[in-house]
Amino acid sequence: MGTKGAETRQRMIEATRSSIERRGYFGTGLNQILSDSDTPRGSLYFHFPGGKDELVAAAITQPSGVIDSAIAAADITDPAAAVTELITLLGDRLEASGWECGCPVATVALETAATNDTVQRACAQVYERWTETLRIGLHAAGYRDAEDLAVSLLALIEGALLLAQTHRDREPLNRAARVARSLL
Repeated sequence: MGTKGAETRQRMIEATRSSIERRGYFGTGLNQILSDSDTPRGSLYFHFPGGKDELVAAAITQPSGVIDSAIAAADITDPAAAVTELITLLGDRLEASGWECGCPVATVALETAATNDTVQRACAQVYERWTETLRIGLHAAGYRDAEDLAVSLLALIEGALLLAQTHRDREPLNRAARVARSLL
């Protein structure tokens, strides 16, 4: 695939990522993705022969989102500060988006986990990647229960994002940050 093809594919992935985060899997239509990415219909099936499911899976699993970046940039020498910083970043992003952009995976995971194997596997892969990144950082910081703690912290953050988005209020994130600091 040439440079132009790679650029077209990436535009489609970015348009899909933005749409699924704001509208979910079922609220994201292919016509809207093609329009947002300024891409002809033929490009969709050329780059994603599996159609919408393959495109959504690519948009979810490509590690260039805000959470991947924030976790990767976190200072593992101070896990409490790193998790607090991550929660603050996600809260800032959520509020700035008018409460639309919470977790880029959660909405799709909730909609499709029981019915769409392709997308469910993509969501699971991302959550595993985030958990592993947290686990490695916690282990390096000396936590013996790093795996359990990583899963618990991710669940705490995801739940707080959902509640903050639902209530259109940062307080659930503030509380989650306080609890995370007490765990760490």
